[in-house]
Amino acid sequence: MTSIITGDIVNSRKLPSKIWIDGLKELLNTKGKNPSEWEIYRGDEFQMEIINPEEALLTAFQIKAYLKTLKLDARMSIGFGDKTYTAATISESNGTAFVRSGELFETLKKQKTTLAINSGNSDLDTEMNLMLRLGLTFMDNWLVQSAEFVLASIENKSLSQEEMGVRLGINQAAVSRRRKRAQFDLVLELDNHFRKKIKNLSV
Repeated sequence: MTSIITGDIVNSRKLPSKIWIDGLKELLNTKGKNPSEWEIYRGDEFQMEIINPEEALLTAFQIKAYLKTLKLDARMSIGFGDKTYTAATISESNGTAFVRSGELFETLKKQKTTLAINSGNSDLDTEMNLMLRLGLTFMDNWLVQSAEFVLASIENKSLSQEEMGVRLGINQAAVSRRRKRAQFDLVLELDNHFRKKIKNLSV
């Protein structure tokens, strides 16, 4: 089983693309190779394969947090399934993971949501998408400082609060406040719950 994230930048025209595109490319490069495992196309759309499906949701949170540091956001759908055809570019590859991600992506605007999953298991999808909608009530509203904290925390999982403070140039009390404001403990709980569920999912 693999996972495919299909996304676009919300209100991308608000900022020149050079402000966000290099950072996004840098982030995607840490996840896989371009263009076989990720691509940015049509200006502000992107697709990527996360070969370990358990990592897919945290990767989506990471992308969201990065864009939120620039006062932007992304709409993303995550599809789980197989990959039956591997092309030189990810946009030409195929399989159920691609189909599920693509079909779900087309409905996000109508659903008025910025993140959802399609695993092919309707019970799992119903439960996780409800949890995501609840989580997005605060994630969609992350301010720059909260988003910076979330991004740094996902990218540096082993840092203590003190070390995180040094990294962000703030004291330990401020680190603690940002963690609370970003509801980061809830983000981690949501991610852990998702990992358990997806581990038990057989395609």
